[in-house]
Amino acid sequence: MLDVSIAPAPAPDAPFEDHIEWARNAPAIPSTPAALFTGGLDGAPVGDRLTIDGPEWDYPVLARDLVRGSRGAVLDIGTGSGDFFAGLGPLPTGSAATETGPAFLAARRRLEPLGVDVRRAEASWTGDVLLPFFDGQYSAVLSRFSTIDPNEVGRVLEPGGTFLTEQVDTRDGIALNKALRAPLGWDQDGVTVDVICDGLVASGLEIVEATEYAGTRTFKDLSSVLWYLRTAAWQVPELADLSPANVARHEAALRGLHMHFAMGNELVDEAPRILVKARRPY
Repeated sequence: MLDVSIAPAPAPDAPFEDHIEWARNAPAIPSTPAALFTGGLDGAPVGDRLTIDGPEWDYPVLARDLVRGSRGAVLDIGTGSGDFFAGLGPLPTGSAATETGPAFLAARRRLEPLGVDVRRAEASWTGDVLLPFFDGQYSAVLSRFSTIDPNEVGRVLEPGGTFLTEQVDTRDGIALNKALRAPLGWDQDGVTVDVICDGLVASGLEIVEATEYAGTRTFKDLSSVLWYLRTAAWQVPELADLSPANVARHEAALRGLHMHFAMGNELVDEAPRILVKARRPY
């Protein structure tokens, strides 16, 4: 849980500058990286002024059941700090995890004492994320909110092996960017349930389950928007630091959004999620 010993957030109709100042000084990191996607914002400084409608499934339970029922080693793609994967234990002998970001060293510290082989998974010149493992090495593969290469997933799964992934649909955040008059930095059709399933089928896997959840993310004041922009730095990269120059560049849109909240309105954004389970045939 975050240390939220900071000044209370200003009221929705407080001066624009008060919201900017508060957001610049509020802790920007949620309790876990997945919190922005799952609704686990307990302890975040925005309190209930930012709410996320999480999916109806329970990915941790599904992942834990898959690990415990696995016949052999398990791979976690994009493990982050490794805390989530470690919590699914005891992990089968030979299990492994990948991480490409700054959390790699933290993942090694967390998982290697448990016997997990932690590797960097580098992108090739084509942009595909290559997995540094042998063909058919794992009886189960997990991936939560990380980039996947369907061909690589299919390659490292043994016959009869299972793949489970929870992903953020790329329609997430469109309403916020529209309100800020900021272009999307991603293809809104890049990650959908159809795209994921088509890729997995093309890699030789069979789809066992494919579910979409049309979740929402609700902002109740400008402070909650600004805190989110700092924490989700990919949303509008120019506003991630809330520097005076970048705030001035977006000031007209920010002030318009502030007036929207000051009049008692909310901003409801899309936050769709995807769950896919697939299996490699014998």
